[in-house]
Amino acid sequence: MTTHSEKTPVSYDELAAMIDHTLLKPESTPADAAALAREAEKLGTYSICVSPSMLPIETSVHVATVCGFPSGQVAPEVKAFEAADSVKKGAEEVDMVINVGRAIAGDSDFTEQEIRAVREAAPKPVVLKVIIESAALSDEQIVASCEAAKRAGADFVKTSTGFHPAGGASAHAVKLMRETVGEDFGVKASGGIRTLDAAEEMIAAGANRLGLSGSAAILAELEARA
Repeated sequence: MTTHSEKTPVSYDELAAMIDHTLLKPESTPADAAALAREAEKLGTYSICVSPSMLPIETSVHVATVCGFPSGQVAPEVKAFEAADSVKKGAEEVDMVINVGRAIAGDSDFTEQEIRAVREAAPKPVVLKVIIESAALSDEQIVASCEAAKRAGADFVKTSTGFHPAGGASAHAVKLMRETVGEDFGVKASGGIRTLDAAEEMIAAGANRLGLSGSAAILAELEARA
């Protein structure tokens, strides 16, 4: 059970500035994505995160998208093409899924190479986040994947797609990821974060970005507590 000593209280503005307001359900429509953008603007979140097929999308907040989502099993050159195409259509941030099977097999060279391929296709200032699907990995595999992301020039490591049956973000994984990448690298917690307590727990563990689909409810919970 999490205690309050294990959480980091945040203000509304601080929390909103960490949120990628997310809509990645397969059945989502362009109207749903447009509504997400309007909601993000009202809430003041850092960004929206939508599927590549929803691009381009007009909004005053930052625009993130996903790549190789959700399985990560497409070829690196396909991920690279998808990332480049998304950037052409206005994506400022790309959240790519690694080939989780290769990570489990211990092939960190492959992980590094596929991340590097996407990085080259979507060079800075595009922000590249690397989804490692931490719930499906051992601690050793999490560390190896995070180290590969750093070597390949990514900007963030991210816990989860939110679609894997193994589960989503955990404070343990976030803490390990932060310890591995250091303080000058991004850590995004995503997958199953549905309450303010959970969000604060992830921040306390080391996350500086959160992927949330229930952003409005969590921010409302924060306002109610104040």
